[in-house]
Amino acid sequence: MGDLIRSLVVILVPLVLVTLFFTRDVGDHPVTVVDWQPVAATARSEAPYPVLTPVNLPPGWRAVQATWVKTGEPYLNGEPSARNLWKLGFLTSDDVFIGLAQGDLQPDELVRDETREGVADGQSVVGDQTWERFVSPDGRTRSLVDREPKVTTVISADLPYEALDTYAGILSTSGS
Repeated sequence: MGDLIRSLVVILVPLVLVTLFFTRDVGDHPVTVVDWQPVAATARSEAPYPVLTPVNLPPGWRAVQATWVKTGEPYLNGEPSARNLWKLGFLTSDDVFIGLAQGDLQPDELVRDETREGVADGQSVVGDQTWERFVSPDGRTRSLVDREPKVTTVISADLPYEALDTYAGILSTSGS
């Protein structure tokens, strides 16, 4: 019986130590906040379409993505961008990512990628503008899509449509 107990201790002690080491709380994972206004200013000066940015962001929202890339310039994995692309992403005060993407070419691919291959799910009316609603196949991500002749705009987040409608309502083509 003593050998059995010693054997269990020999097995359990390292198991407990490994479990404690790999599951310990390492604290908050820091978020890199970016200064999005200079990137937006560049996009506005170079884009062949009106660039949207938010005005009067809710308290606690932090910009974590601001990207402007012209058609043909290196983008993901160094591949040339298929379109003039403006992307802006924020973490809400509840740490939920909400993204805005605008592009002028290959709109169907942009919508597919940004909506996570979403399917049509009705419409939203924000001000005098009607947006198409999309929901991802897993039901988690919702998106609003506006297709114009010069630009396609996609807003996406793991939030209810009402939150996306509110965000769409604070977007403007004038400076922020």
